[in-house]
Amino acid sequence: MNIILFTTEEAAGTLARTDPRAVHLLSVLRREVGGSFDAGLINGPRGKGRIEAIETDVLRLSFCWDLPPAPLEPLIILLGLPRPQTARDLLREATTLGATALHFVTTERCDANYAASSLWSTGEWRRHCLQGAEQAFDTRIPEVSWSQSLESALASLPGGEIRVGLDNYEARDALGACEEIRKREAQPVVMALGPERGWGDRDRALLRKEGFLLAHLGARVLRSETAMVAAVSILRAARGQM
Repeated sequence: MNIILFTTEEAAGTLARTDPRAVHLLSVLRREVGGSFDAGLINGPRGKGRIEAIETDVLRLSFCWDLPPAPLEPLIILLGLPRPQTARDLLREATTLGATALHFVTTERCDANYAASSLWSTGEWRRHCLQGAEQAFDTRIPEVSWSQSLESALASLPGGEIRVGLDNYEARDALGACEEIRKREAQPVVMALGPERGWGDRDRALLRKEGFLLAHLGARVLRSETAMVAAVSILRAARGQM
């Protein structure tokens, strides 16, 4: 953890000694009473935490907060619904890279049953986003959904974005060569990545109908999580953001 995140309610009280954050403070960072650490409120400001007391069952903490961080550059990622283990990696890495929204959607070739995974039903997905934010030394986690179809997700887009879909098979241009993504103004971007079996013909027709430019990442076929990291990195670099 490069920063330890808390809800507003947690920051006002105590932290159980069994909580992974308490274990990290005491066993990894080796903080004692009076020791400080980097802290943040989820989707709020960063600041410093301080250990006021170490008791048998709890840590008593205090906090001093700075100003809220500047808004992220708008980046919506649409992802064909993958296996839960792949989704865990995508949630974590996309948050680390600064995505503002992640929508896992059903497509022509994905398994719609993945939406019934305990990853989603128990709220586990949020933990992986928090891990990504802590890695990035940030407090913000993206908006996340997993119950829409590709068609409904496309229909709900706000409009006015640069729209790019990754496709190994029918795209003519490499993502890094697309002039559209080189626009430096703070224009929102929507990036669509297919499921692990790739886009179907109906999916491609929907993307083209909704104004998506299809682009590829080269001849090699990448895992979904690798393709997402590569694509967002290319986008950020092209727009002078890294």
